[in-house]
Order: sequence, then C-alpha cells, then structure tokens
Amino acid sequence: MSNFALIGAAGYIAPRHLDAIRDTGNRLVASVDPHDAVGILDSYFPDCAFFTEIERFDRHVEKLRRLGEDQRVHYMSICSPNYLHDAHVRLALRTKAHAICEKPLAANAWNLDSLAQIEEESGCRVYTVLQLRVHPQLIKLRERLLAERSGTKHDVSLTYVTRRGRWYFHSWKGDVGKSGGIVLNIGVHFFDLLMWLFGGVEASELHTLTPARAAGAIELEHARVRWLLSVDGADLPESTVASGQRAFRSITIDGQALEFSDVFRDLHTAVYRDILDGGGFGIADARPSIELTYGIRTSTPASSPRLPVHPLATR
Repeated sequence: MSNFALIGAAGYIAPRHLDAIRDTGNRLVASVDPHDAVGILDSYFPDCAFFTEIERFDRHVEKLRRLGEDQRVHYMSICSPNYLHDAHVRLALRTKAHAICEKPLAANAWNLDSLAQIEEESGCRVYTVLQLRVHPQLIKLRERLLAERSGTKHDVSLTYVTRRGRWYFHSWKGDVGKSGGIVLNIGVHFFDLLMWLFGGVEASELHTLTPARAAGAIELEHARVRWLLSVDGADLPESTVASGQRAFRSITIDGQALEFSDVFRDLHTAVYRDILDGGGFGIADARPSIELTYGIRTSTPASSPRLPVHPLATR
C-alpha cells in the first residue's frame, strides 16, 4: 500500500483521483485546496489531513517524509489549475514523491525542460493523465490503424461542444493566462489522442478563436483533421438540446463515427493501475500535444484557409 497526497481536493476532477487511489488499494494521507468544500473526503479517506494553505501542506508532507518509509508520501496527485501544475510537480519531486498530474502537465513546452531536469535530479517520476490512451476501444482502434497503414490519409472530424454558464468566464478556466484558453484546457487531450492515433503534425491552421470557441485544422502523418471546440450552447445540435444533454462529443474517421463513451469514468483508475504496475505516461508523452496547443493558441486565424474547415467554424 502506498501513501498519496492530493492537491486540488475541491476541484471538479478530484473525485476521479479519489476513486483511483481507493480502487487501487492505496490511501490518501494529506490533501490541500484553498476552498474548504471538501466534504467528499469523508466518503473516501475521512482521516486524511486537510489544509487550505499550500505552505502548511508542504510542511506536513515534509514532516511525513522525515518519519520514514511507512509514513512518507509516495505519490502526489495534482488537480490544481493549469498554470500551477508544473510548480506543484516540482513540490512533489522536492519532497521525494512521484507526481501524477492532470492534463496539461505544463502550460508551455519550455516548462517541460526544467521538469525533466528536476525529475532526473530527484530520482522520482513525473506522470501525466492521458486517460484516452488507456480506453479499451481506442487501444483496439489504434492497433487496427497501425495494421492498415497506407499512403492514403484518413479524413477526420472532431467536434466537442460542452455548454458552460457565465461562471466559466469568471473562473480560472476563463482566464487565458491561467488555463491557456479553450484550446489547451479542453482540447489538449483530444489533440494528444489524434496524434497517438495518426502520427505527428505536418501542418496546423487556425480558423477561428474566441474565449468560447475555437476551430481549425491539422495535417497529421496519416490524417487530415478539422476540429472545433466550444463552450457555447448555440453550437449544440438540436437533437442534443432536445434530449436535455449539455455536451456533444463526436469524432468521425472517413465518415464513420467513433464511439468511446463507455467506461469513460473509470479511465483514471486505469491510468493509476498502469503507473503502479511500472508503466505510465511521462514528460515525453505530454510534449507533442502541449507544443501543438501552444502553436494553435498563439497563431493568427488564416484569412485564406488551405486545410479543410469545420462546418461550424463560420457560424
């Protein structure tokens, strides 16, 4: 049994990490969040030490380290806002704990260089949560695509619309300096999935970018992809609205829909099991999608697109 600590216990994604820690037979010994609405801990680890100040959490974790192997934190799970991820990874490594960090591992690619150096110096590992790579159906799809490689590029369309209220733009997620905007905050793991399936980036083109929506196209080694990401409810299909749903996720490959909704909630546990079994995804795995999203969100929309345009891009 390993000891875990959790940064960001009050956040949206924290329950998936709590599930993963519990379901892999481990225990949470310390957690921190500036917000104290963390009653959910009672359902998982009621004896876990909790702090609202990162400095006191840091001090406690360091104290546990000095108490010996049975008491120290072996893994630190990081669910804080995007702009704090690399700082909290460094905190984990400094206290001799492996880091398991939510996507994105860092907001900018150059931050990964210093993390790699500190990782080597610390002797601890930096892992990131690329949960779509452990989805059973997506693994089978990748195996099939690799077996069927040809000189023809696949035609791929990605549409991800998840309606968000006004609160979103007043939170850290709506602050581009803290979240990286919609392209990084929502798009990074989809772009990672596409590159994992179809190879590296040969060209990228931005078609529209606002705080609520972004669209563009990327040419990969084995696919041409048009994509759209949106938190604007007006982009939801009528059928989705009529059914009372708030989100629409679609990836099509050569006109065929890719369905991967099943077991979506259990993927974090699968990531944790992989890490604990000696696998896991590290800094090198995270780098391509972080480099791509940085290039997209810092580029200017093309006035005369050369790559395919998503049909909702000009709405």
